[in-house]
Amino acid sequence: MYIEQAYKGLHEWWRYIIGVAIIFSAWQFVGMIPLLSAVLLKSLNLDADSIPTDIPEIMDLLGSNLFLFLMLLSFVFGLAGVFLSTKLIHKLSVTNFTTVRRKIDWKRFWFIFFLWGTVSSSFVLVDYFMNPTDYEWNFNLQPFLILSVIAIVLIPLQTSFEEYFFRGYLMQGLGVVFKHRWLPLLITSIGFGLMHIANPEVEKMGYVIMIYYIGTGLFLGVITLMDDGLELALGFHAANNLFAALLVTADWTAFQTHSILKDLSDPGEMALLEIFIPVFVVFPILVLILSRKYGWHSWKEKLMGPVEESKGLDNNIKAIGSTDT
Repeated sequence: MYIEQAYKGLHEWWRYIIGVAIIFSAWQFVGMIPLLSAVLLKSLNLDADSIPTDIPEIMDLLGSNLFLFLMLLSFVFGLAGVFLSTKLIHKLSVTNFTTVRRKIDWKRFWFIFFLWGTVSSSFVLVDYFMNPTDYEWNFNLQPFLILSVIAIVLIPLQTSFEEYFFRGYLMQGLGVVFKHRWLPLLITSIGFGLMHIANPEVEKMGYVIMIYYIGTGLFLGVITLMDDGLELALGFHAANNLFAALLVTADWTAFQTHSILKDLSDPGEMALLEIFIPVFVVFPILVLILSRKYGWHSWKEKLMGPVEESKGLDNNIKAIGSTDT
């Protein structure tokens, strides 16, 4: 099973503390140097009172494309920190860290990537045609092409960092420490939600939106544990952020981009559609579809059962599933 993959490497609790410190430093300190340097260079000719101190001001100073590039770049450093910690501290290969299968199953990744990309885009397009006054045509060819290059290259790396860190590194580490699955699943889902608490969406929609963030983390955790790998979570998360960045933006979202459409609606009025329907309707339907496609079973054991070192050793003998599934 997936959490037991940690037993294929070095898994003492103190190694995870060192690893988290390395990952956080790479992400939030080293990774922020390019963005801070750009802000300082752009601010050289400004008065002290004019130097930007919050995200909207920094975005105005740098432009949305440059800001997006530098912001996403910090996640690339974070992802490098995850792989460095996994390889050097835990002596665990990227494949074993990702899945119990013999090879990373990219068919799983691309299946859910295109499935969720189509579904999420359809929601936006249907709403656009039903409520055209809630949207503004925002398309401008040159900045959109630049955005497309930045988004296609860097957003999958950003989402991969979050998946490898929360559903991978922390899920395995907490599982090894606590010896049960439900606690790592719950902790990483809440942690994933809290990571977004500074997003401008929270200010506009209130803390009720944390239901969406935590619910999304729980959904990604469930499909990771049930599928014994990160491939589905990696594909879903990449599609979710990439299609959103290219298709629609708003003044109150974390991703303010040169997208095709701009959402002008009141975010408070969108709470039901944006929060409760995905978490309580759409995600359960996706879990059902995936469970039928990949033949998931032993739900209680995989989501609530104990973490046993012997199961990790069993994975060394034979891989679960097939890369051709």
